Amino acid sequence: MKTNKNHLPRYIAGFILSLILSLFCIGILSSVEAYAAFNGDDEPAVTTYQEGQETMPEETAPPYEIPPTDNDDTGLLGLLALNDNNGTLDLVILITILTLAPSILLMFTCFTRIIIVFSLLRTAMGTQTVPPNQVMVGLAFFLTLFVMSPVFSEVNEVAYKPYKNGELTTIEACAAATTPLKEFMLKQTETESLEFFCDISGEEFVMGEEAMNISFKTITPAFILSEIKTAFTIGFLIFIPFLIIDIVVSSLLMSMGMIMLPPATIAMPFKILMFVLVDGWQLLVGSLIAGFNV
Repeated sequence: MKTNKNHLPRYIAGFILSLILSLFCIGILSSVEAYAAFNGDDEPAVTTYQEGQETMPEETAPPYEIPPTDNDDTGLLGLLALNDNNGTLDLVILITILTLAPSILLMFTCFTRIIIVFSLLRTAMGTQTVPPNQVMVGLAFFLTLFVMSPVFSEVNEVAYKPYKNGELTTIEACAAATTPLKEFMLKQTETESLEFFCDISGEEFVMGEEAMNISFKTITPAFILSEIKTAFTIGFLIFIPFLIIDIVVSSLLMSMGMIMLPPATIAMPFKILMFVLVDGWQLLVGSLIAGFNV
């Protein structure tokens, strides 16, 4: 039975297709509602005037007004402003967020660092399929929720609750929600990575509170690159004790003349025993959580 091991092009094509369809649905709904506003089925209101009353033509304001945005990288904010506080558009936005949830989880949270460290740990121990991928992804997901809970709580307080209470419009709620997330990403991003992508994008590199003015298209790759670099640094430190066990076991087997016996097979039980005795999972998880600046 042949298995297709290269699923990456299929995943990328599915992601791009879902993004295009979501944007297309938002544009269609916006166009339909705008058309209905100008060409409604309702009869025009008939205004009666008394004899001798001076009539003045009233200016009709446009049905929608798009507020100017200083930092709109995608152009989606204008679509959100067209149908502010609209239930249908809220449903489309929710479906879009659920479609893009895996990408959002990878790009804007600490999930990337955690899952890479877990993968390197499994490789260092020599257990290629234990723990299973489902267990590792599930543990990384709940650790991500644990680490990001202060950020999500702040987003709920400053954006979601005021929006549901009618205190903020959709465009204002989206802008308020990005602030805590951007603060979290900037705290984890290395200065060198952020400066590198600022040079590429042509934006001005600033530090401190002024760094909040940098766009998401520049902060996001710098954040991901910093997370990968940090994860590989942690993985290097994890490999050292397991590498020492491999060297000791290989030396013993060579001295005993057991050349044909694979050292990895003998070393694996000792690696697992050492990791359990030092309570490695708790130490690793505690170090990962403490390593995030929240």
